[in-house]
Amino acid sequence: MTAIAEPSDLTELVHSATQRFARSDTPADLENAKAQFLGKAGRVTELMKGLGQLGIDEKKSRGAAINQAKQAIEAALNARRQALQDAELAQQLQAEALDVSLPGRARGMGGLHPISRAWERIEQVFASMGFDVADGPEIESDWFNFTALNNPPNHPARSMQDTFYVDLNDEQGQPYCLRTHTSPMQIRYATAHAKKHAAALARGEMSEIRVIAPGRTYRVDNDATHSPMFHQVEGLWLGENVSFKDLKVTYLNFCKAFFETDELSLRFRPSYFPFTEPSAEIDIQFSSGPLAGKWLEVSGSGQVHPQVVRNMGLDPERFIGFAFGSGIDRLAMLRYGVNDLRLFFEGDIRFLSQFR
Repeated sequence: MTAIAEPSDLTELVHSATQRFARSDTPADLENAKAQFLGKAGRVTELMKGLGQLGIDEKKSRGAAINQAKQAIEAALNARRQALQDAELAQQLQAEALDVSLPGRARGMGGLHPISRAWERIEQVFASMGFDVADGPEIESDWFNFTALNNPPNHPARSMQDTFYVDLNDEQGQPYCLRTHTSPMQIRYATAHAKKHAAALARGEMSEIRVIAPGRTYRVDNDATHSPMFHQVEGLWLGENVSFKDLKVTYLNFCKAFFETDELSLRFRPSYFPFTEPSAEIDIQFSSGPLAGKWLEVSGSGQVHPQVVRNMGLDPERFIGFAFGSGIDRLAMLRYGVNDLRLFFEGDIRFLSQFR
C-alpha cells in the first residue's frame, strides 16, 4: 500500500528533487533525475496513485497539495534544463569567439581569366580593323556545322572533327552536335545579312562581310595542347575584290597588335580544309624571346570555297574572300608563356592569380 504524503513530506520531496536536479551536469543525467520523480514509476506518480484510498474531501485537498509539489518540481527541472542550455551556449560562444581587436581581412581582388583576357584583346584588335563580332549557338545542326561548309555526310574530312552528339535530330534528320568550330557563324551571319547586302548591291554600292566569331567549341581531344572544350575565333572577309594578299596583311597586323611586337614573321603552308580552296596553315615565328626561331602553328585559313559562298545565298562569281580559324587558347599560351593548355581549365588559384 502506498503511503499518503503529509505536507512536510511533500516539502522534503520538492527539496530532494531540486537538489538532485542541481547535481545533474548533463542533459542525459537530468533526464534520468526527472524519471525518478516525474516518470511513470516516479515518486510523484506513486503519490498520485495513493489518492484512490482517500475519501472525496480528503482526496481533493491532498491531490491539490501533490499537484502543487509536482508543479514546483517541474519548475525546478525546467530551470536546471535552461541553465544547462545556457552553459552549453556560453561554452560554444567562447570557443567560437572572434578577437575583434584584430584588423579585418580584406577580400582579395579578382581578375579576368587569361582566356577571357585574350578573347577581349582579339575582339579589340579586329574591331579596330572594321570587323563585327558575332555570337552563335554551341549546340549546332549538321547543316551549319558540316554540310553548309562543304563537308557533306560521310565525307572523310568529318573524321578530323570527332565531336559530341545530342540525342535530337535536325530538319535533315541528322543529329545535333556540340559545334566543332565557330565556322558555322560564316553561314549564319552571311544569311542573316543577305538582304542588306542585296539592297546595297542593287544601289550599286560596294558591300562586304567582315566579321569574327569567337566562342567555345568541342572535339574529342585531351592532351597537353588539346582539350575536349576549347576556344576558337573564326574570321571572315567577303567582298568583290578580297584576295589572299588581304588575308596575309590582315593576319600579320593582327599578330603584331595582339603580341605587341613587330619582331615576328608568318608562314603560310599549303593544307586542306573542305570549306576553303586554296587552304593554308598559318605558322608564326618570333625573332626574340624564349620562342625565338621556332615556327608555331596558330591558325588554319584559305579562300572561301565557292560552294560555301553559294550556301550563304551569295554569288561566288561576284563575292570572293578569305576565312581563318585560330585557337584562342593557343594564342593565349603564346602570349603568356604557358606550355600546358590544361592549366587554363584546372581552376588552380595559384596559376590564375598571376594574370590579375
